[in-house]
Amino acid sequence: MMNKVLLILADGMRPDAIDRCGNSYAATLMKESAYTPAARTVFPSVTLPCHMSLFLSVEPGRHNTLTNTYVPQVRPINGLCETLRLHKKRSAFFYSWEQLRDLTRPDSLELSYYANGHIFGYEKANPMVTTAAINHIRESAPDFVFLYLGYPDAAGHGFGWMGKEYLESVRESIERMEQIITTLPAEYNVIVTADHGGHERMHGTELAEDMTIPLFLRGERFSPGADIPNASILDIAPTIAELIGVPRDEDWCGKSLV
Repeated sequence: MMNKVLLILADGMRPDAIDRCGNSYAATLMKESAYTPAARTVFPSVTLPCHMSLFLSVEPGRHNTLTNTYVPQVRPINGLCETLRLHKKRSAFFYSWEQLRDLTRPDSLELSYYANGHIFGYEKANPMVTTAAINHIRESAPDFVFLYLGYPDAAGHGFGWMGKEYLESVRESIERMEQIITTLPAEYNVIVTADHGGHERMHGTELAEDMTIPLFLRGERFSPGADIPNASILDIAPTIAELIGVPRDEDWCGKSLV
């Protein structure tokens, strides 16, 4: 049974960009996965609040991080990695935006790999973190792997969402997805999503362009080609917990999509 999970998040990847970016693997992934182009993120549709809501399965008003500056929780919730650690499961992070270090508490991860996207450039950091994740999965096969691809958000802010530079960043990010997914051991489920969308050169509003995200669920417990109705970014942590076989935290608000 597939009881491990790879979560890939492409920062700022709009669902309509997947169709328009020119990468043929996107169609393959859709055929192999349950999929929706209409999942919802949280407001404010900003990177760190959205990630905190994904890993803690609560709205930003509950975890209290409302901007890209982390704010400690008044009443801490065990997030996904803390919950997995409590049940002796192993997690690893591969990312290129340093603020994501606050998604987990100390001693929650077996490995944290960071390549500074601002120094290397996110177009170079994407393959760096992907290769590191592939190598670690091959060597250690942790129960949960988080791979963050930051290039689309950087291109959106730099050149504008849905422009040629942005679409190229989405095409390249899907290339990285193919690179890792096609090398995975058989026991891994795959979840692909985004934290938010974007419009013009910004995001953070309640516009549909900012609030709508794609969601792919690939594995033996999901029907290829099926729709995923009423999906939210809050549902991802409970889904991962169920796939791996650990109880969800009692404070989580999302539902499992299994």
